[in-house]
Amino acid sequence: MLPVKHAGLAKSRLAPPAGIARTQLARAIALDSLDAALACPAVGHVVVVTSDPVVGAPGQRVAEVVPDPATGLLGAVHAGVHRALARHGGPVAVLLADVPALRPADLAVALEECGRHPAAFVPDAEGTGTVLLTASEPSRLAPAFGPGSAARHEAGGAVRLDLDLPSLRRDVDTWEALQQALALGVGPATAEVTARGS
Repeated sequence: MLPVKHAGLAKSRLAPPAGIARTQLARAIALDSLDAALACPAVGHVVVVTSDPVVGAPGQRVAEVVPDPATGLLGAVHAGVHRALARHGGPVAVLLADVPALRPADLAVALEECGRHPAAFVPDAEGTGTVLLTASEPSRLAPAFGPGSAARHEAGGAVRLDLDLPSLRRDVDTWEALQQALALGVGPATAEVTARGS
């Protein structure tokens, strides 16, 4: 499940140079994250929680789209978990849609490692945030996203997995982080938008 904020409100700390619109860049990052999840062989079903018409439109063809309840990130995550509970009782994962360099194979490795535990998470590159949170069943998922979420998820009983998967762990909230993602190799949507500023 991927929560995606409306691009008009997303990435407020991301200040791109002239020639690159922040809203277009935010959408591109989300779309590349979504494409990687959809291409991952370990992913059975994708739920996108969003109110963004651009992200939601292509997602409706290849994923299930749930309207964003507009109550913040945790509200969006809970909406996605509720849908997952309604569909099945199997494993569930929350992937934040700000990982434009994500490779499907790396996501598959992470999901396999996380699947060895009732609840697990992969921290971001800095080690303080969370990019992936999983549980063996939706009722076990205890999301605590936001600044410092890694410590909260660990305190809540999820196993911390500091995997050597930079394409997954490099989330993007700032221009500096985006430069690091670009060095890893981003998806086509992000590459196209960032090329406009070069």
